[in-house]
Amino acid sequence: MPNEARVRYLDGDYQVESPGNFVRCAVTNTPIPLDELKYWSVKHQEAYVDASASLKRYTEERERSR
Repeated sequence: MPNEARVRYLDGDYQVESPGNFVRCAVTNTPIPLDELKYWSVKHQEAYVDASASLKRYTEERERSR
């Protein structure tokens, strides 16, 4: 049975703090297998399923800070 991992996102790497098979995209809530995790934010400590989701979050944050 798949478990959600708890991950600490670092620059260019991540550290699994609580074992699991996947994390969830902060934008779409899509499960992301750890071996496919490529996009995340160190600042916000969240994962993204793809570049589009990452860009969407970046754009939202930029609009909020204006």
